[in-house]
Amino acid sequence: MLKRKNIIKIAIDSPAAAGAGTQAKLISKHYNLLQLDTGRIYRYIANIKITEPKKFNYQYLRKKINNLKISSLHNKKLLSDKVAIIASIIAKDKKIRKLVHAFQLKCAYNPPKKYAGSCLDGRDICSIIVPDADIKLFITANLKTRAIRRYKELKPKNKNISYQEVLKSLKNRDKSDINRKVSPLKKTKDSILLNTSNLSIRRCFLKIKKIIDRKIIT
Repeated sequence: MLKRKNIIKIAIDSPAAAGAGTQAKLISKHYNLLQLDTGRIYRYIANIKITEPKKFNYQYLRKKINNLKISSLHNKKLLSDKVAIIASIIAKDKKIRKLVHAFQLKCAYNPPKKYAGSCLDGRDICSIIVPDADIKLFITANLKTRAIRRYKELKPKNKNISYQEVLKSLKNRDKSDINRKVSPLKKTKDSILLNTSNLSIRRCFLKIKKIIDRKIIT
């Protein structure tokens, strides 16, 4: 695998709706990093399973992942609950994870030259994908806070959704992410813990910026 030298590599792990995606975007914009929400890749594959079930096989997926553009991961269809449920099942498939890992590694270690580095967020970034990251963060928040955030995010798109549904969905997602045999969600010893339960987006960003600046500014 081709690796660019002297780049900034930031790895973020978090449970769902903890605010890691938002922070990854802010960090990436501020430091000019390639940003990759790794969970979106599994959602992208889940959407293929829904929309192209007859073509859904490893060979076809390999071709799609090899030609995948990050812009394709911003499709709003990938945010549906149906896609999320299928994505969490797909994420347990070792063969699919292997395809996804290859794409993640390319983004992390060989981002386009216009970027100063990479910032990846997901469930196993610090432990499996970028174990030598310059900055490792574990961003979390209590379940109630995360459920409220996700509910507010989903309510405008789905008027019929209830807070209890969202809470139950997040509980199930946490259980699946933490207990799966392949690449479970866990905090590594060298990850910096950030609990965002009582932090605004801005305050959280400033805390992270302070951590990064300490590391990269000599």
